[in-house]
Amino acid sequence: MLIVADENIPLLDAFFERFGEIRRVPGRSIDRATVEQADVLLVRSVTNVNRSLLEGSKVRFVGTCTIGTDHLDLDYFQQAGITWSSAPGCNARGVVDYVLGSLLTLAEIEGVDLNQRTYGVIGAGEVGGRLVKVLRGLGWNVLVCDPPRQAAEGGDYVSLEQIIEQCDVISLHTPLKKHGAQSTWHLFDRNRLNQLKSGAWLINASRGPVVDNAALRQVLMQREDLQAVLDVWEGEPEVDVALAELCVLVTPHIAGYSLDGKQRGTAQIYQAYCEFIGQPPQVSLNDLLPAPWLSQVTLSAESDPAWALAMLCRGVYDPRRDDADFRRSLVGNVSEQRAAFDALRKHYPQRREIDGLKVRIEGDSPELLKIVSALGALTV
Repeated sequence: MLIVADENIPLLDAFFERFGEIRRVPGRSIDRATVEQADVLLVRSVTNVNRSLLEGSKVRFVGTCTIGTDHLDLDYFQQAGITWSSAPGCNARGVVDYVLGSLLTLAEIEGVDLNQRTYGVIGAGEVGGRLVKVLRGLGWNVLVCDPPRQAAEGGDYVSLEQIIEQCDVISLHTPLKKHGAQSTWHLFDRNRLNQLKSGAWLINASRGPVVDNAALRQVLMQREDLQAVLDVWEGEPEVDVALAELCVLVTPHIAGYSLDGKQRGTAQIYQAYCEFIGQPPQVSLNDLLPAPWLSQVTLSAESDPAWALAMLCRGVYDPRRDDADFRRSLVGNVSEQRAAFDALRKHYPQRREIDGLKVRIEGDSPELLKIVSALGALTV
């Protein structure tokens, strides 16, 4: 059996070598010739898997080691009898950590208290839902917009217009849908961007085209009060360099690139494939993850809560390093920049997640305990 896989998927041998030959290919280079004799195709978000790629091939199982599925033609899979699986929630915690790090950087630059801001989260799925839980756990005021979930479940949701009107911070976590009533393509167009509150922060760690990049560049040039953080881009790996220069933080689609998240994605696809072939899983992710570099922190009960929050978050992950690496890559011609974008993702350094950190508090401090609990770290 032949398994064709994106070369950036970790732990391929550990999880899949017993099933057959593994052929690693750069994700953007996977084409009809590559998959023609494959039985299994494993991808990430950079590979569009559709009829034109798979028709006439032997592929009967497609796995994407990502949360999103907008790069998969699910209607065609159903027509062709192809089983597929994604990895919902695999990198959600990594994205939450990215947003927290971005908020700390923005607050430091602007000189504001994060607990005095009103937060708007658009999209309350695996990522957005976890972010809302953390922010509310910290005691911050959070509004949530998710029309599909509101229609299906009811609940305490608000409109997009309310988010734009009332929120000082807007974080985007919606899937990309190009058509229909629930389209999110250019959800933030020029009109909505111009309606943002004075001094608002916009963070996009979902999909690039959710924000009209050309419009955002023009709005940022006209409104110095706005601040933007972009991890995703229209047309990536090509990036609007002029837009990047106007943003506070810019990164090459790595918000969810924690080691835990990437390996968790492979593990989820492995489990789905085992179910597909009717065999019990024989490999556990817990046996493969290395020990974190920072495993435990001790805090005095006298610690300043704002300092403790920043220290815990940045001790595990600080997006400013990724921002600096990315900005250094935005040189040369477009072809060189595209190659650099993918190289940063391929050679991304080891990064862990906050909820794997153990925290010991010496003394009694309900405020510190609240912060540790909200972050999802482990108290010892």
